[in-house]
Amino acid sequence: MTGTEIRTRFLEFFGKKGHTVVASDLLVPRNDPTLLFTGAGMNQFKEQFMGKNVTYRRAASSQKCLRTGDLENVGRTPRHHTFFEMLGNFSFGDYFKKEAIAWGWEFMTKEMGIPEERLWVSVYHKDDEAYGIWLNDVKVPASRIVKLGEHDNFWPADAPTKGPNGPCGPCSEIFYDFGKDVGCGKAGCNPACDCGRFIEVWNLVFTQFDRQPDGSLKPLPSKNIDTGMGLERIAAVKQGVRTNFETDLFKPILAAIKREAGNGAANLYLIADHVRAVTFCIADGVSPSNEKQGYVVRKLVRRAYLKSGKKEPFLYNVVPAVVGMFKDVYPELEEKREHIAAIVREEERRFNDTLNSALPVFEEMLAESPGGLSGARIFKLVDTYGLPADVIIEEAEARKVRLDMEAFEKLMEERKDQSRKGSDITSDFIFQPDKFKNAPNPGYSEALPLETKLEFILKAEKPADWIAEGEHAEVVTSPQSSRFYAEAGGQVGDTGTIEKTGACLDVLNTYDADGRRVLEVFARKGPFAKGDKVTLALNGERNRQTARNHTATHLLQAALRHVLGEHVKQSGSLVNDEKLRFDFTHMKKLSDRELAKVEDMVNSWVDEKIDVCKDVKNIKQAKEEGALSFFGEKYGETVRVVSIGGASKEFCGGSHVDNTADIGLVKIIGESSVASGIRRIEAVSGARAREWLVGSVKALLEECAQAAVRAEADAAALVPKRAAEIASGKVAIDRKVAAEYEENMKPALLKIKEDMEKAAKKLQKEKEAGAFSELADRLDEIAEKAVAIGEIRLASAVLEGMDVVMLRKAADHIKAKVASAVVLLGGTKEDKAYLICAVSKAPAVSGIDARSVINAAAAEINGGGGGKPDFAQAGGKNTSGLAKALEKGKAFIEGVGKK
Repeated sequence: MTGTEIRTRFLEFFGKKGHTVVASDLLVPRNDPTLLFTGAGMNQFKEQFMGKNVTYRRAASSQKCLRTGDLENVGRTPRHHTFFEMLGNFSFGDYFKKEAIAWGWEFMTKEMGIPEERLWVSVYHKDDEAYGIWLNDVKVPASRIVKLGEHDNFWPADAPTKGPNGPCGPCSEIFYDFGKDVGCGKAGCNPACDCGRFIEVWNLVFTQFDRQPDGSLKPLPSKNIDTGMGLERIAAVKQGVRTNFETDLFKPILAAIKREAGNGAANLYLIADHVRAVTFCIADGVSPSNEKQGYVVRKLVRRAYLKSGKKEPFLYNVVPAVVGMFKDVYPELEEKREHIAAIVREEERRFNDTLNSALPVFEEMLAESPGGLSGARIFKLVDTYGLPADVIIEEAEARKVRLDMEAFEKLMEERKDQSRKGSDITSDFIFQPDKFKNAPNPGYSEALPLETKLEFILKAEKPADWIAEGEHAEVVTSPQSSRFYAEAGGQVGDTGTIEKTGACLDVLNTYDADGRRVLEVFARKGPFAKGDKVTLALNGERNRQTARNHTATHLLQAALRHVLGEHVKQSGSLVNDEKLRFDFTHMKKLSDRELAKVEDMVNSWVDEKIDVCKDVKNIKQAKEEGALSFFGEKYGETVRVVSIGGASKEFCGGSHVDNTADIGLVKIIGESSVASGIRRIEAVSGARAREWLVGSVKALLEECAQAAVRAEADAAALVPKRAAEIASGKVAIDRKVAAEYEENMKPALLKIKEDMEKAAKKLQKEKEAGAFSELADRLDEIAEKAVAIGEIRLASAVLEGMDVVMLRKAADHIKAKVASAVVLLGGTKEDKAYLICAVSKAPAVSGIDARSVINAAAAEINGGGGGKPDFAQAGGKNTSGLAKALEKGKAFIEGVGKK
């Protein structure tokens, strides 16, 4: 039986038992910052487990999961993975132990056809109810039922004695027995033994208690069921193989790895696991980076590449095999296949570069610390520079260098703990307390301003009756305003005011909490009390400007897809009234020409005055019509579709203008890289675009004027009249003027600035040459008066009005005239003091290090510096200390000379 057949049978089986079959959530939960990755099937049902939004009482799913806690065991054991699929059935206050146990047994014995004598079960040793069901109802012999303690058969582990507080409950597990010939061979071997004879295939969690602060287990009024069965494990059982990697879920991937890396490639299982995980992560919007989820993806790519022993990119050629294996179940993989492969290839290439660049850093560290490397330095090489520990150990052994691996492992364990905290599951961050559980959920009104009432007040995370002047709080009004947009999908929440006679609350943000529109407020003038009748008003201009930016974001994505290709997909955004930020999939920096094309296309749609339509549609219909979805987002059965003529059609619940003409003007102000394969564009629209252009003109005119002054030219004669009129506000900027500025005036101004900078540099060189010519006689005099210190001749002096550049030229002039010279000069310019020391290459002065001389003298000018043995410099603020600094330098040189 194939893995696909098992998945299908499981979902169909529980579908017939009245369960709603729910699609897999993303690998990165969008609305749960407490989780690094989705690590269990229950994650997406957190609200239902807490009794919220329970639109169905029974659910079943096949959930994509990723865990990193056992990373070192992946590939070494038969069943450890980073990425895996968890089959699960769930009850939210509906059925409980009897049904969950019976259905689990029925599925294993009837649907999977596993002989009953091959199955054992475990129960929590105090759970007599579960034990009785297995023994009396299901008829499992007592000899195959094992009672285990709270560490093995309670969720969370050890919760009764160690906590955490909150929902918890006993577990019951189903094990497959490979037979007496496997494992330790002892007569009393059972599922409590870790010899390998037994494999856990199904875990049933009975969430029935609420652990109290005193350690007591209080029965929950509504009991839940959470079960999980690893698809890979049950596939191995059904296909009669001893490792998950021998199942059909891995065979095509392993074949592709052998084809690309050769049959002799090492660590095939590890590579297969990691490529699978990386493919699914990137498909869900996670690209390699140095932070959070991106750090994990980067580590998996690099680990797989390094363990393979290959010297050139190859993992990207394995991606199609992963996609081919899962595309029927997860069609988004096929849609993003080329993008995923491109990102993996780029990360492999970067890792090659890392190896080439990090090894010299390793060499520098060894030069500084030839005795060995500390744990902190090893950790820096691994964590900052990406040099794998295996490479460091190998290179150190070749050089017979000591490594403090114990300290390094401690630092790495701290890093792993951070990762575990983000990906492991505990009730502390599954079941967060509901701050608004006592708040009403009143209806909505479209009226603005809205006459309403302060229905609920939350201060410092606790319900309150008052808001005093100067305090922050969160409030719910009755009725609520449907016109206040709640922060979501990258768009900020709306702001406004709540007023009553003689008092005012500033609404700083709006967000949604379990269907309630919560307003974050600050009491500018108070007080306010619960039950007060108030007037709620929206900051209309901010709302409209945010809508302009949001519609402009849709146009921007459409233009990018036209100019760059249909591989472009949105991977993130931020929209407020100031600007828009749009992240999208693309492998390389956009050229100025490409950016200009994109901007022109967006503004052409603005000029066309296209109506913006917002419709609620069935998700299947919307997709068939070609509507684009957010990269890595999950949607319900119905979606809101925003259409802009033939230019754009996207799923979106945000604020938008009614016609593109309302946007006015769009100006791209930045383009950058966010992560591997992800670019970012920042832009402004409407009045902000015009303000930006005016500011740009003024700044460029100012730069031209300053350059002209430096070049001693007539600045006014060099400034185009039209640009000056725009900067002064005499000419209003519209689309036509903006285009004129971009195409004609800006290049002209930039050329003027360039010419003036060249003229200024030329003038400065001429001035320096003239000044130096006048100084030549003075320098000859300093050379003639050089003081003999043994075989060394020291030439020193203070030169007013000279910076480091001029002092260095002066030192070169003196060295050319004095044999065995050490030149020590001080200079002042614009209230700053400078010191330089130059040492000739004569054998007599080989014991003098210019850096040591400068270090001995620099304190007198309240400064510091550095350099090389033959030349060093320092700068400081104490110009009056220069004479004493030269004395200190001379004393140091005399001390060296006497030695």
